[in-house]
Amino acid sequence: MAELVYDKTGRLLFTKEMKKEYTLLIPQMLPDHFAMLVSIFRSEGYKVEMLENTGRPVIDAGQKYVHNDACYPAILVIGQLINAVQAGLYDPHKVALVITQTGGGCRASNYIHLLRKALEKAGLEFVPVISVNLSGLENNPGFKLTVNLIRKVVYALIYGDLILNVANQVRPYELTRGDTDATVDQCMAFLLHDMDNGKGMTFKSMNANFDRIIDAFKAVPVSTEEKVKVGIVGEIYVKYAPLGNNNLADFLLAEGAEPVIPGVIDFIIFKINNREVDVNIYGGKWIKERFCHWLQNYVMKYQHAMIDALKRSNRFRAPGDFNELHSYIKGYLGDGNKMGEGWLLTAEMLELIHTGVPNIVCTQPFGCLPNHIVGKGMIRKIKDDYPWSNIVAIDYDPGATKINQENRIKLMLANARALGKEQKEKEVSAHDRPSPVA
Repeated sequence: MAELVYDKTGRLLFTKEMKKEYTLLIPQMLPDHFAMLVSIFRSEGYKVEMLENTGRPVIDAGQKYVHNDACYPAILVIGQLINAVQAGLYDPHKVALVITQTGGGCRASNYIHLLRKALEKAGLEFVPVISVNLSGLENNPGFKLTVNLIRKVVYALIYGDLILNVANQVRPYELTRGDTDATVDQCMAFLLHDMDNGKGMTFKSMNANFDRIIDAFKAVPVSTEEKVKVGIVGEIYVKYAPLGNNNLADFLLAEGAEPVIPGVIDFIIFKINNREVDVNIYGGKWIKERFCHWLQNYVMKYQHAMIDALKRSNRFRAPGDFNELHSYIKGYLGDGNKMGEGWLLTAEMLELIHTGVPNIVCTQPFGCLPNHIVGKGMIRKIKDDYPWSNIVAIDYDPGATKINQENRIKLMLANARALGKEQKEKEVSAHDRPSPVA
């Protein structure tokens, strides 16, 4: 067994010896994206598992070991990790827990301290915790984010965003139930096979894979029925994780709607852009600003390739790029508003409205003050400027009842259908109106 090693501050380190023996446990947020990340880390010599445990035991574990004033995503993420260790699925002396830190003042930086405190409370203080960050916050001898690894991660996130995008545009209209999920599995199978064999990781092969993925989804037989499109925005975990939002996308599908979910790559670019903004607003090293600017353009190069592939398809809606998203917040929020999801959340609501999706569910996790400001706090201003927008803020926390959440969403859907009917009647009336005589 690997020897436990601590740094000068008393932090338990993940050592090179542990890399050979330990399994890294990763909490789930985006199933397809994270499945590819797991494959990538395995190709780098790590033993990795993405957690699938869900339901009430996860929430109970989170509430037991995390202060209930902490935000709901913290309760869920830490609850999922600790529940997995306590459930006996893994040897607790041969696992390490992985969690991200962005370096900001919100969830993505502070969970790691809450997790270590929870492990101590649960009698699992011997379990190492690995911080995945680009800010140099914590380092471990047995875990390194190399340039090549970061490049692979970017590919996985872009592939995941494309699959998320096209699957959500096909699944509500499929003629045979399950065809879309089968196509997702098919695409994931060849992507994971390529990744395991070091393929699909060049710009040329990525573009070829984009077309291959799009062609696979274009082949799914669909109806021409019109359905209400509903955007999903909010705090990043609750926005994406079925555990966090009570399977919101599935519920919208069951209600006859088409979920429209912005991709995660904009959030990644947003976090890179924040470092550049820090230097521009508060000062700092020019080399940091230059590097962040280069890195942002590097990631956007791949984002543009995905957007171009969607446009070439002549079948699927393509999102705008990060610069277009950024343009929507002029007159609403400044670049310095970057805590949590910051201006990005408001920009996503505005982008949805501008691209024909005025019906929006804003997921609000308990305890997330930034999200309540840039999410719920901006809804009135948006409605003043876009009276036809139809936005509902839904609170997610351990005590919120699913039936109450769903009833509020049903009211929003009823309003959306009424507004849609009214718009159609106006269009028909305008079409039937006699043309003015010249």
